[in-house]
Amino acid sequence: MPLAGFTIAKGKMEFIPAVFAGVLGTVLGAFPWYFAGKFIGEPRLRHLADRYGKWLTLSGRDIDKANNWFTRHGIGAVFFCRLVPGVRTLISLPAGLNEMPLLSFTVFSTLGTTLWVGFLTFVGLKLGENYALVDEWLAPVSKIILVGIILAFGVWIWKRKKSGVRRRKGGL
Repeated sequence: MPLAGFTIAKGKMEFIPAVFAGVLGTVLGAFPWYFAGKFIGEPRLRHLADRYGKWLTLSGRDIDKANNWFTRHGIGAVFFCRLVPGVRTLISLPAGLNEMPLLSFTVFSTLGTTLWVGFLTFVGLKLGENYALVDEWLAPVSKIILVGIILAFGVWIWKRKKSGVRRRKGGL
């Protein structure tokens, strides 16, 4: 959405349609998680997450945490969790597990998502309007980050080679 805001600042897109598209996509993307919770059920979903969740960075414990949060905070949890990165998707599972009415889920998801998407789009718009200043600040920082990534990758390769030599010599 910040990229959409940046595009808006360049005059190639309109704010309201961009936010609408972002909200629509996000809310539609929440439905598969909601229905997974509703139709698969907690025990089976926890088992699947423990078995295959590493591909989605999701575990049975994550499902338990989200379900406990939902149980404590009720339907308001859906609204507020739509504003929290990393939790935005997970909250759909306990909403389905607890059989939150679909209409309420959709309304609270849409409201929270609209705030979040609108905020991100606005930030991108403001950054796009001040691109020269952003570039002035980020150009040096991005070079430092790139050097750090290259160094970390080099260290990773060095450690892998070193451990491989130890294994071949019978070390580990």
